[in-house]
Amino acid sequence: MILVRTAAAFPFDRVRDGSVATIGAYDGLHLGHQKLLQTLTDTARARDLPSVVMSFEPMPREYFSAARPPARLMRFREKFEALESAGIDIFFCPRFGAAMRQINVDTFIRQMLIHAMNVRALVVGDDFQFAANREGNVGHLQRAGRALGFSVHRVSSVISQSERVSSTAVRKALAAGELSVAQRLLGRPYSMSGKVIRGENVGRKLGFPTANVNLQRRQSAVMGIFAVRVRGLGNRPLDAVASVGTRPTFDGTKPILEVHIFDFDEDIYGRYIHVDFIERLRDERRLASADALVEQMHRDSQQARDVLAA
Repeated sequence: MILVRTAAAFPFDRVRDGSVATIGAYDGLHLGHQKLLQTLTDTARARDLPSVVMSFEPMPREYFSAARPPARLMRFREKFEALESAGIDIFFCPRFGAAMRQINVDTFIRQMLIHAMNVRALVVGDDFQFAANREGNVGHLQRAGRALGFSVHRVSSVISQSERVSSTAVRKALAAGELSVAQRLLGRPYSMSGKVIRGENVGRKLGFPTANVNLQRRQSAVMGIFAVRVRGLGNRPLDAVASVGTRPTFDGTKPILEVHIFDFDEDIYGRYIHVDFIERLRDERRLASADALVEQMHRDSQQARDVLAA
Protein backbone atom coordinates (compact mmCIF):
# COMPACT_ATOMS: atom_id res chain seq x y z
CA MET A 1 0.00 0.00 0.00
CA ILE A 2 1.28 3.46 -0.84
CA LEU A 3 0.55 6.64 1.12
CA VAL A 4 -0.38 9.85 -0.74
CA ARG A 5 -0.68 13.11 1.21
CA THR A 6 -1.78 15.64 -1.46
CA ALA A 7 -3.99 15.61 -4.55
CA ALA A 8 -1.08 17.02 -6.59
CA ALA A 9 1.08 14.04 -5.62
CA PHE A 10 -1.53 11.42 -6.47
CA PRO A 11 0.08 8.78 -8.74
CA PHE A 12 -2.09 9.10 -11.84
CA ASP A 13 -0.24 6.26 -13.53
CA ARG A 14 -1.72 3.91 -10.88
CA VAL A 15 -5.28 5.07 -11.63
CA ARG A 16 -5.01 5.79 -15.36
CA ASP A 17 -7.82 3.30 -16.03
CA GLY A 18 -9.75 4.35 -12.95
CA SER A 19 -10.03 3.42 -9.29
CA VAL A 20 -12.54 2.15 -6.74
CA ALA A 21 -12.57 4.44 -3.71
CA THR A 22 -14.16 5.05 -0.35
CA ILE A 23 -14.04 8.13 1.89
CA GLY A 24 -14.27 8.39 5.66
CA ALA A 25 -12.48 8.79 8.98
CA TYR A 26 -12.10 5.02 9.42
CA ASP A 27 -11.16 5.52 13.06
CA GLY A 28 -11.04 2.14 14.78
CA LEU A 29 -11.91 0.01 11.74
CA HIS A 30 -14.97 -1.47 13.44
CA LEU A 31 -17.35 -4.00 11.89
CA GLY A 32 -19.10 -1.32 9.83
CA HIS A 33 -15.78 -0.14 8.40
CA GLN A 34 -14.78 -3.73 7.70
CA LYS A 35 -17.99 -4.26 5.69
CA LEU A 36 -17.23 -1.14 3.63
CA LEU A 37 -13.64 -2.19 3.01
CA GLN A 38 -14.71 -5.68 1.97
CA THR A 39 -17.14 -4.18 -0.55
CA LEU A 40 -14.36 -1.86 -1.73
CA THR A 41 -11.79 -4.59 -2.30
CA ASP A 42 -14.33 -6.98 -3.83
CA THR A 43 -15.46 -4.29 -6.29
CA ALA A 44 -11.89 -3.28 -7.11
CA ARG A 45 -10.91 -6.89 -7.75
CA ALA A 46 -13.96 -7.50 -9.94
CA ARG A 47 -13.12 -4.44 -12.06
CA ASP A 48 -9.35 -5.03 -12.00
CA LEU A 49 -8.81 -1.52 -10.60
CA PRO A 50 -6.80 -0.27 -7.60
CA SER A 51 -8.62 0.31 -4.29
CA VAL A 52 -8.29 3.73 -2.63
CA VAL A 53 -9.20 4.82 0.89
CA MET A 54 -9.45 8.58 1.27
CA SER A 55 -9.29 9.95 4.79
CA PHE A 56 -8.03 13.14 6.45
CA GLU A 57 -5.39 14.10 8.99
CA PRO A 58 -6.33 15.51 11.40
CA MET A 59 -9.78 13.97 11.36
CA PRO A 60 -12.41 16.68 10.67
CA ARG A 61 -13.98 16.21 14.11
CA GLU A 62 -10.58 16.86 15.68
CA TYR A 63 -10.17 20.00 13.59
CA PHE A 64 -13.59 21.42 14.47
CA SER A 65 -13.31 20.48 18.16
CA ALA A 66 -9.69 21.44 18.71
CA ALA A 67 -10.23 22.37 22.37
CA ARG A 68 -11.93 19.07 23.21
CA PRO A 69 -11.30 16.59 20.41
CA PRO A 70 -12.98 13.18 20.42
CA ALA A 71 -10.88 10.33 21.73
CA ARG A 72 -8.94 8.85 18.84
CA LEU A 73 -9.33 5.10 18.56
CA MET A 74 -6.31 4.71 16.27
CA ARG A 75 -3.14 6.70 15.87
CA PHE A 76 -2.10 7.33 12.27
CA ARG A 77 0.37 4.44 12.09
CA GLU A 78 -2.21 2.00 13.44
CA LYS A 79 -4.72 3.09 10.80
CA PHE A 80 -2.11 2.73 8.05
CA GLU A 81 -1.20 -0.78 9.19
CA ALA A 82 -4.86 -1.84 9.47
CA LEU A 83 -5.70 -0.57 5.98
CA GLU A 84 -2.63 -2.27 4.56
CA SER A 85 -3.67 -5.54 6.20
CA ALA A 86 -7.12 -5.13 4.64
CA GLY A 87 -5.52 -5.22 1.19
CA ILE A 88 -5.93 -1.54 0.25
CA ASP A 89 -3.71 -0.35 -2.60
CA ILE A 90 -3.59 3.43 -1.99
CA PHE A 91 -4.18 5.39 1.23
CA PHE A 92 -4.98 8.98 0.20
CA CYS A 93 -4.77 11.14 3.32
CA PRO A 94 -4.61 14.90 2.63
CA ARG A 95 -4.37 17.43 5.43
CA PHE A 96 -7.68 18.76 6.72
CA GLY A 97 -7.39 22.51 7.23
CA ALA A 98 -8.96 25.85 6.31
CA ALA A 99 -8.91 25.20 2.57
CA MET A 100 -10.41 21.72 2.81
CA ARG A 101 -13.17 22.77 5.19
CA GLN A 102 -14.39 25.36 2.67
CA ILE A 103 -14.45 23.16 -0.43
CA ASN A 104 -17.95 22.89 -1.91
CA VAL A 105 -19.69 19.77 -3.18
CA ASP A 106 -19.00 20.21 -6.90
CA THR A 107 -15.36 21.19 -6.39
CA PHE A 108 -14.77 18.23 -4.07
CA ILE A 109 -16.22 15.81 -6.62
CA ARG A 110 -14.24 17.21 -9.55
CA GLN A 111 -10.92 17.86 -7.77
CA MET A 112 -10.77 14.82 -5.49
CA LEU A 113 -12.89 12.11 -7.07
CA ILE A 114 -12.29 12.81 -10.76
CA HIS A 115 -9.00 14.68 -11.19
CA ALA A 116 -7.03 13.05 -8.35
CA MET A 117 -8.44 9.53 -7.95
CA ASN A 118 -10.11 9.03 -11.37
CA VAL A 119 -12.94 7.21 -9.59
CA ARG A 120 -14.97 4.67 -11.52
CA ALA A 121 -16.81 3.31 -8.48
CA LEU A 122 -17.34 4.87 -5.05
CA VAL A 123 -18.23 2.89 -1.92
CA VAL A 124 -19.86 4.85 0.93
CA GLY A 125 -21.88 4.26 4.08
CA ASP A 126 -25.58 4.97 4.22
CA ASP A 127 -25.03 8.13 6.32
CA PHE A 128 -22.12 9.54 4.29
CA GLN A 129 -21.76 13.34 4.12
CA PHE A 130 -18.95 15.47 2.72
CA ALA A 131 -17.72 18.94 1.66
CA ALA A 132 -18.28 22.30 3.39
CA ASN A 133 -20.89 22.19 6.16
CA ARG A 134 -21.43 18.50 5.33
CA GLU A 135 -23.72 19.59 2.50
CA GLY A 136 -22.83 16.69 0.21
CA ASN A 137 -24.68 13.38 0.52
CA VAL A 138 -25.22 10.14 -1.36
CA GLY A 139 -27.80 11.80 -3.62
CA HIS A 140 -25.22 14.36 -4.79
CA LEU A 141 -22.79 11.55 -5.55
CA GLN A 142 -25.35 9.52 -7.48
CA ARG A 143 -26.29 12.49 -9.66
CA ALA A 144 -22.63 13.34 -10.27
CA GLY A 145 -21.89 9.72 -11.03
CA ARG A 146 -24.51 9.59 -13.77
CA ALA A 147 -23.05 12.76 -15.32
CA LEU A 148 -19.36 11.94 -14.89
CA GLY A 149 -19.29 8.19 -15.34
CA PHE A 150 -18.85 6.57 -11.94
CA SER A 151 -21.12 4.28 -9.93
CA VAL A 152 -22.02 4.68 -6.26
CA HIS A 153 -22.29 1.65 -3.97
CA ARG A 154 -24.22 2.48 -0.80
CA VAL A 155 -23.41 0.05 2.03
CA SER A 156 -25.90 -0.32 4.86
CA SER A 157 -24.87 0.01 8.50
CA VAL A 158 -23.97 -3.02 10.60
CA ILE A 159 -26.37 -3.60 13.50
CA SER A 160 -25.15 -5.48 16.56
CA GLN A 161 -27.65 -6.32 19.31
CA SER A 162 -30.02 -3.58 18.09
CA GLU A 163 -27.19 -1.00 18.08
CA ARG A 164 -25.69 0.64 15.01
CA VAL A 165 -21.95 -0.04 14.93
CA SER A 166 -20.02 3.24 14.82
CA SER A 167 -16.84 4.83 16.13
CA THR A 168 -19.00 6.89 18.52
CA ALA A 169 -20.52 3.71 19.96
CA VAL A 170 -17.03 2.20 20.40
CA ARG A 171 -15.80 5.35 22.20
CA LYS A 172 -18.85 5.29 24.47
CA ALA A 173 -18.27 1.65 25.40
CA LEU A 174 -14.57 2.22 26.10
CA ALA A 175 -15.24 5.33 28.19
CA ALA A 176 -17.68 3.28 30.29
CA GLY A 177 -15.13 0.49 30.72
CA GLU A 178 -17.34 -1.92 28.75
CA LEU A 179 -14.52 -3.62 26.89
CA SER A 180 -16.63 -6.64 25.92
CA VAL A 181 -19.09 -4.30 24.17
CA ALA A 182 -16.24 -2.53 22.37
CA GLN A 183 -14.81 -5.90 21.31
CA ARG A 184 -18.21 -6.92 19.89
CA LEU A 185 -18.41 -3.70 17.84
CA LEU A 186 -14.79 -3.92 16.67
CA GLY A 187 -14.75 -7.65 16.01
CA ARG A 188 -11.56 -7.87 18.08
CA PRO A 189 -10.20 -6.53 21.40
CA TYR A 190 -9.52 -2.82 21.50
CA SER A 191 -5.76 -2.26 21.22
CA MET A 192 -3.05 0.36 21.30
CA SER A 193 0.41 0.03 19.85
CA GLY A 194 3.68 1.89 19.89
CA LYS A 195 7.40 1.83 20.49
CA VAL A 196 8.66 1.06 24.00
CA ILE A 197 10.43 4.13 25.36
CA ARG A 198 12.68 4.77 28.33
CA GLY A 199 10.79 6.15 31.31
CA GLU A 200 11.81 7.17 34.81
CA ASN A 201 12.16 3.55 35.99
CA VAL A 202 9.59 4.15 38.73
CA GLY A 203 7.98 0.74 38.19
CA ARG A 204 11.29 -1.10 38.23
CA LYS A 205 12.28 0.58 41.50
CA LEU A 206 8.99 -0.63 43.00
CA GLY A 207 9.50 -4.18 41.74
CA PHE A 208 7.12 -3.83 38.80
CA PRO A 209 9.16 -3.03 35.66
CA THR A 210 6.97 -1.61 32.91
CA ALA A 211 7.13 -1.13 29.17
CA ASN A 212 6.20 2.50 28.56
CA VAL A 213 4.50 3.63 25.35
CA ASN A 214 3.59 7.19 24.35
CA LEU A 215 -0.11 7.42 23.45
CA GLN A 216 0.48 9.59 20.35
CA ARG A 217 -3.06 10.98 20.60
CA ARG A 218 -4.49 14.09 22.24
CA GLN A 219 -7.13 12.15 24.13
CA SER A 220 -7.16 8.48 25.03
CA ALA A 221 -10.29 6.37 24.55
CA VAL A 222 -9.43 4.39 27.71
CA MET A 223 -8.14 5.41 31.13
CA GLY A 224 -7.52 3.27 34.18
CA ILE A 225 -6.04 -0.11 35.07
CA PHE A 226 -6.56 -3.10 32.76
CA ALA A 227 -5.89 -6.78 32.22
CA VAL A 228 -4.18 -6.92 28.82
CA ARG A 229 -2.27 -9.12 26.41
CA VAL A 230 0.85 -7.96 24.60
CA ARG A 231 1.67 -8.97 21.02
CA GLY A 232 4.90 -8.46 19.13
CA LEU A 233 7.42 -9.96 21.53
CA GLY A 234 7.29 -13.59 20.48
CA ASN A 235 5.16 -16.29 18.96
CA ARG A 236 2.26 -15.82 21.37
CA PRO A 237 0.58 -12.98 23.27
CA LEU A 238 1.92 -12.32 26.77
CA ASP A 239 -0.34 -11.73 29.77
CA ALA A 240 0.09 -8.38 31.52
CA VAL A 241 -1.49 -5.64 33.58
CA ALA A 242 -1.51 -2.10 32.20
CA SER A 243 -2.17 1.45 33.31
CA VAL A 244 -3.30 4.27 31.07
CA GLY A 245 -3.05 7.49 33.02
CA THR A 246 -0.90 10.19 34.55
CA ARG A 247 0.52 8.41 37.65
CA PRO A 248 -1.22 10.71 40.17
CA THR A 249 0.62 9.18 43.14
CA PHE A 250 3.79 10.74 41.70
CA ASP A 251 2.10 13.99 40.54
CA GLY A 252 2.33 13.06 36.87
CA THR A 253 0.56 15.18 34.26
CA LYS A 254 1.14 13.49 30.88
CA PRO A 255 -0.95 10.38 30.12
CA ILE A 256 1.10 7.33 29.20
CA LEU A 257 0.55 3.61 28.65
CA GLU A 258 2.55 1.48 31.11
CA VAL A 259 2.54 -2.30 30.79
CA HIS A 260 3.86 -4.78 33.35
CA ILE A 261 4.33 -8.12 31.56
CA PHE A 262 4.10 -11.11 33.88
CA ASP A 263 7.12 -13.38 34.30
CA PHE A 264 9.12 -11.41 31.73
CA ASP A 265 12.50 -9.74 32.08
CA GLU A 266 13.91 -8.85 28.66
CA ASP A 267 15.29 -5.56 27.35
CA ILE A 268 12.64 -4.41 24.86
CA TYR A 269 13.46 -0.70 24.53
CA GLY A 270 12.77 0.38 20.97
CA ARG A 271 10.55 -2.64 20.21
CA TYR A 272 7.10 -2.06 18.71
CA ILE A 273 4.33 -3.74 20.71
CA HIS A 274 0.56 -4.15 20.46
CA VAL A 275 -1.49 -4.09 23.65
CA ASP A 276 -4.94 -5.74 23.60
CA PHE A 277 -7.27 -4.50 26.34
CA ILE A 278 -9.23 -7.44 27.79
CA GLU A 279 -10.92 -6.15 30.94
CA ARG A 280 -10.98 -2.92 32.91
CA LEU A 281 -10.05 -3.47 36.56
CA ARG A 282 -10.46 -0.04 38.16
CA ASP A 283 -9.96 3.72 37.89
CA GLU A 284 -6.52 5.22 38.29
CA ARG A 285 -6.31 7.01 41.64
CA ARG A 286 -3.82 8.74 43.91
CA LEU A 287 -2.54 6.53 46.74
CA ALA A 288 -1.09 7.69 50.03
CA SER A 289 2.46 6.42 49.49
CA ALA A 290 4.73 4.32 47.33
CA ASP A 291 4.19 1.39 49.72
CA ALA A 292 0.42 1.70 49.28
CA LEU A 293 0.93 1.76 45.53
CA VAL A 294 3.01 -1.44 45.64
CA GLU A 295 0.27 -3.19 47.63
CA GLN A 296 -2.32 -2.07 45.09
CA MET A 297 -0.13 -3.19 42.19
CA HIS A 298 0.08 -6.68 43.73
CA ARG A 299 -3.72 -6.79 43.93
CA ASP A 300 -4.10 -5.50 40.37
CA SER A 301 -1.60 -8.04 39.05
CA GLN A 302 -3.35 -10.95 40.73
CA GLN A 303 -6.75 -9.77 39.49
CA ALA A 304 -5.39 -9.45 35.96
CA ARG A 305 -3.87 -12.93 36.12
CA ASP A 306 -7.22 -14.33 37.26
CA VAL A 307 -9.10 -12.56 34.47
CA LEU A 308 -6.69 -13.70 31.77
CA ALA A 309 -6.66 -17.29 33.06
CA ALA A 310 -10.47 -17.54 33.00
